[in-house]
Amino acid sequence: MAGGFLGKTLYAVSLSVALASVTVKSLGSCSVAACRNSLSSCRFHVNSNMMSGFNGTKENSHNKARTSPYPGSKVQRSQVPNDKVDWLVEWHDYNPVEYTAVSVLAGPQWADPQITESNFSPKFNEKDGQVERKSQNGLYEVKNGRPRNPAGRTGLVGRGLLGRWGPNHAADPIITRWKRDRSGNKITHPISGKNILQFVAIKRKDCGEWAIPGGMVDPGEKISATLKREFGEEALNSLQKSSAEKRELQEKLQKLFNQEHLVIYKGYVDDPRNTDNAWMETEAVNYHDETGEIMDNLTLEAGDDAGKVKWMDISDKLKLYASHAQFIKSVAEKRDAHWSKDSETGCPG
Repeated sequence: MAGGFLGKTLYAVSLSVALASVTVKSLGSCSVAACRNSLSSCRFHVNSNMMSGFNGTKENSHNKARTSPYPGSKVQRSQVPNDKVDWLVEWHDYNPVEYTAVSVLAGPQWADPQITESNFSPKFNEKDGQVERKSQNGLYEVKNGRPRNPAGRTGLVGRGLLGRWGPNHAADPIITRWKRDRSGNKITHPISGKNILQFVAIKRKDCGEWAIPGGMVDPGEKISATLKREFGEEALNSLQKSSAEKRELQEKLQKLFNQEHLVIYKGYVDDPRNTDNAWMETEAVNYHDETGEIMDNLTLEAGDDAGKVKWMDISDKLKLYASHAQFIKSVAEKRDAHWSKDSETGCPG
């Protein structure tokens, strides 16, 4: 992939842990910290409604970003209790640990310099050359030259494993089709009576868990290009194809990715790599092959950091990496497909 080390280094722990973190049911529950700069800051909480109802309690929010040890290290975060997460809650004794991984400090192409370097003047909350420093959640606060995590304290400052100060953007393509019998008829679940939806899942090499294919957005790259590129690399092994095979593959993928699609989620991700100054954001998009004809002409083949790839039936029995099952549940609800044996699959009120 273009900037492959960028995508796979940052994506290794998980992007789509989003919804366990900040599921808020109304604008009224917008955290003051996220909204302090402008009303637009609350867009994150409004957008979160489409995925709310999974873990709506304060105790369940912003959990993964406070876990120790920090991924890939023995670093222990300073403990942050639930009632001290919000930045507007005064905490004079807050003493977070400083940590940025050696791989980031080495200065690879995908990483920013240290904030103290004299020749580094990032333009936070805007497009900074080819680097997107705007958050999908709205404006974020910058204090003492460092951006502040919009979801609150994490017990660790610096960047950890993340390359960018502020938001680090990723994309998750969710490719679906209807499960059909040998005659081509849609298969319905015997209890719910709803059609069964399938999605393309990969088995990650790093942790052995099944997941949605996805990766980091390269500088200057459009989200739509990232979605298509990552699916090709991980689910179709495009990196190992010949030039002729790649051209043929791209033509087939164009049909799938140029059609109508559903944006399932975009915004902050509660990720164990997050720090007070750097965090993950993702956009999960569903591309649905209604007839199945497009994907029938594409052979699934695991590639890049995917060990295996297959079509997986969608239901509440899924055991997926991070919070990917929550994205998948939303797809099932939006497509009016089977999710559970219960008659109601919608989010609780």
